[in-house]
Amino acid sequence: MRSFRAHAEAVTTAACAVTVLVGWLLLRGGRHAAGVTVLIAGYVLGGHRQARDGLLTLVRERELDVDLLMVVAAIGAAAIGEWFDGALLILIFALSGTLEGYASARTTRDITALMALAPDEAIRLRGGEEETVPASTLNSGDRIVVRPGARIPADGTVAEGASAVNQAPITGESAPVDKTEGADVFAGSINGHGALYVTVTKAPEETLLARIIGLVKEAQANRPAGQLFIERFERGYAKVVVLGALLIGTLPAAFGWWSGREAIYRAMIFLVVASPCALAAAMMPTLLSALSNAARNGILFKGSTFVEAIGRIDAIAFDKTGTLTSGHPVVTQVVSAGEALPDTILAHAASVERASEHPVGRAIVSEALRRKLPLAPVSDFQAVVGAGARARLHGAVWSVGRPALFAMPDELSKTVTALESLGNTVVAVGDDSCRGYITLRDCVRPEAAAAVGFLRRLGIKPIIGLSGDSRAAADMIAAEVGVDEMHACLYPEDKVRKVKELASRHGVVAMVGDGVNDAPALAVASVGIAMGGIGSDVALETADVVLSRDDVGMVPYAVALGRRSLRIIHQNLAIALTVIVLLVLSDLFGLITLPWGVVGHEGSTLLVTLNGLRLLRRIESPTAGPPAAARQHRPAL
Repeated sequence: MRSFRAHAEAVTTAACAVTVLVGWLLLRGGRHAAGVTVLIAGYVLGGHRQARDGLLTLVRERELDVDLLMVVAAIGAAAIGEWFDGALLILIFALSGTLEGYASARTTRDITALMALAPDEAIRLRGGEEETVPASTLNSGDRIVVRPGARIPADGTVAEGASAVNQAPITGESAPVDKTEGADVFAGSINGHGALYVTVTKAPEETLLARIIGLVKEAQANRPAGQLFIERFERGYAKVVVLGALLIGTLPAAFGWWSGREAIYRAMIFLVVASPCALAAAMMPTLLSALSNAARNGILFKGSTFVEAIGRIDAIAFDKTGTLTSGHPVVTQVVSAGEALPDTILAHAASVERASEHPVGRAIVSEALRRKLPLAPVSDFQAVVGAGARARLHGAVWSVGRPALFAMPDELSKTVTALESLGNTVVAVGDDSCRGYITLRDCVRPEAAAAVGFLRRLGIKPIIGLSGDSRAAADMIAAEVGVDEMHACLYPEDKVRKVKELASRHGVVAMVGDGVNDAPALAVASVGIAMGGIGSDVALETADVVLSRDDVGMVPYAVALGRRSLRIIHQNLAIALTVIVLLVLSDLFGLITLPWGVVGHEGSTLLVTLNGLRLLRRIESPTAGPPAAARQHRPAL
């Protein structure tokens, strides 16, 4: 519908251009009556939409708008015999509206593209038989088949099969993500070379893709306070312009400064050049372009207001666990306390923990598999609540868990205590005695330090960390990441208090968290940013900005985009006001004709619109350039 309307406007504008050209040629050839007749046709072709919209606004809302002012100015020019000038005004105004319509339509293409990501059909399994059904009829619990190269039709969990899935359309991740049994998959992502059997977990209207589309639509529909002020100002300002035109059309002639014809002609020019079209276009095209840019890079703003807000932040707070760190333990060291090799200690621990669901156990198994260590079969597995696990391995009972499970020599006990005081999790491994230990730690995200550095170079200070961990563990992370301050041993209510204190000292503050346990702090911040909000209802409901994947490197991109948006808005306002003042002065001093007034006025409107649409492109890096290791983790700039 939108493309048809844009096409129809283009056709009528082209027809208007032809009639204006023919009319001008007829007038130049001395055929005045025929020229005027053709120009009247140009008035109708190019001005009927503006006249209709302006009259509807006047009748329904009892307000004057720019469309009606332009039509009145054109009719006024015709009334004093300047038929060509009036027709040229209509043509340029129509051309401006057509070009703006095409330009503004670009900001909605992302929604259309997102909608096109979801396939129309799905292959559902019923009683062992495959059936092709509309994707919109899938329900939670259905089992579907996704063939190699096909788009996934619904959010779900892999029940069988393995493949690499391209999630870039949803999360912006550049590399395919390996999916095996138990992994989550999302509607609109593209399956790789392996077939997947997926259990649907969400109805079509509840998928991540559907929620992203809803968020982008809502954000594009919402208007920030600044834009609402401009629109209110425009309505009142239009009345001032009409009053000014009436005064210019009467007073100079009454005092003999201009002839009556000259006064009316200058009044018509004033109606055109003083109209606030460029002011009205200074903000929304820019913000809508920023929203589209962000959505393509996996950053979802819940309204254009937050594009402005994130560009104004003075300080930022990061939750530690799950934001600056990965949020899950990773094996950092395997130490033998006897004759056994470290790899043997790790292989025995992983063999015991293979049946465990505990995050520490899963981390140990993952490390053993990464090292390609052989895992032995075990029997009599038993989870020891709060302590670890034990099982029979190679004829002996091996235990994996808290150091308290074993009697340790004083020297080994002191070593373990020292490691724990530095924020490490220490897991002891042994049979009748401790044969060794494994240290694990929640590691810093590889892009975290670079992201903090980007933000600092953007002038944001202070950058603080908030953690519920011990002081020692928090300080280690702070040293690795480079935050200005790190506050430890915090409960959720303490994080709220810290964010409020930061706001009282520094003004506009952003909070970055995981969107679940940080929800209260996200809510009180000027801008709440949820990390890895993919699939998280709490993140989508609480945060103002949702990052679709666990990549803290997306935060500086969002801030840089907000700041670039503000700079362009300020440029647009300066351009619009400067052009209005210059054109009004030129009119009052008799320096411009109506066609040149139209060119200046509509040219400035197009200029600010196209200036804002520059944000549809990827923006440049906010700094001179990050380290290569960090660049691969941040969103494309």
